[in-house]
Amino acid sequence: MENQYSYYEQGSTDANGYYQGYHTDQNSTGGRPPKRKKRIPKLLTVVGCGILFGIVASATFLSVNVFGSRLLGIRLTGNLRETKTLESAKNNTASLTTSAGTVTSDVSAIVENAMPSVVSITNMSIQQVQNFFGQIGTQELQSSGSGIIVAQNDSELLIVTNNHVVEGSDTLTVTFHDNSSLEADIKGTDSTNDIAVIAVPVDSISDETMDSIAIATLGDSTELKVGEPAIAIGNALGYGQSVTTGIISAMERQIAGSDSDDNSVKLIQTDAAINPGNSGGALLNANGQVIGINSAKLAANEVEGMGYAIPISDVSDIITNLMNQKTKTKVADAEKGYLGIQGLDVTAETTQRFNMPAGVYVSEALKGTGAEKAGITKGNIITALNGTTIDSMEALQKELQYYKAGETVEVTIQVPAENGEYTEKVVEVVLMKQPD
Repeated sequence: MENQYSYYEQGSTDANGYYQGYHTDQNSTGGRPPKRKKRIPKLLTVVGCGILFGIVASATFLSVNVFGSRLLGIRLTGNLRETKTLESAKNNTASLTTSAGTVTSDVSAIVENAMPSVVSITNMSIQQVQNFFGQIGTQELQSSGSGIIVAQNDSELLIVTNNHVVEGSDTLTVTFHDNSSLEADIKGTDSTNDIAVIAVPVDSISDETMDSIAIATLGDSTELKVGEPAIAIGNALGYGQSVTTGIISAMERQIAGSDSDDNSVKLIQTDAAINPGNSGGALLNANGQVIGINSAKLAANEVEGMGYAIPISDVSDIITNLMNQKTKTKVADAEKGYLGIQGLDVTAETTQRFNMPAGVYVSEALKGTGAEKAGITKGNIITALNGTTIDSMEALQKELQYYKAGETVEVTIQVPAENGEYTEKVVEVVLMKQPD
């Protein structure tokens, strides 16, 4: 009978000398071939790995979101249209919100608080005109502007505006927030920086009007940042007070050909609309503080979105000086004072070419006049009269119309030195009667 046993032959080798290990007799009735291991299909392996990766990634995302939100204040979100309140706007009067990149702003509360401090100014002037036949006549002209109530003393309400708003005026009329109108007088002007201060007597203002107006809060224009909100209020086109909004577009602009072209004062640029009549009005920040004095004179017809304002911090000392001057009232022609000089304008071109101060060049101080007695001589340049800037003979003559013969005025002159520079000197001049 056949062998029924399987046997193990240790250390056996074949004819070639290779080691055979163990051996099972395949011819025995009890022998079975070795079983093969079952393999998982490749497709199932790939699918399983993908599912496992998704589970791990989801768990990681949720863990980071919870950890960041609770401990670090970070939230991961796929919702790009989520609305949130700007942190920087929480303490501002204006309410700013963002949603999908859209910014909205409500400035009604700011305007409500600031509007009572802004006034409309009407300038009535008489100018000589020549008709078609060469005849000279007079014509009454009216122009409009704005102003900002900045202070009140014992007898006057003081308003700052642009010099060009009040320049050449015969009558100035101020219209307040309650639409009441009163006449105003000039306190002082600075044509170089285009600043003027006018005054309305307090005793001419009714109690109702006093209750309806307010003194403006001045801000710090040196702290402005490009891109922050800007609000302009003024008497645009003479129609009454109106409001425009925008942003601070640029700082320290110097505009060629403007009154400030040769001055150290640089301008604020804004895209808030500033139109004729806005001159002298207020440019406000988001806290309702005055940061600039608008000047429509610097606007150009061929551009849009480029308005300019004089930074309030740069001219605060000038405003204070003008407020402390004596209020000017015109005197009769027969009583008008006479300085006693012959002079020429020192234009901007002359200033740049010869390094001379802007003002009136004294070509002669007439003998026996107050100017000569005060020490004013040929070559001196007059730059101010009682603190008011003088940049031309016309400006000097207009300023003298507020002083009577016999009054003493302070004249600021620039005296040439040997090195080509000028030294400033203030002299007192007793005005004389205008010669026949």
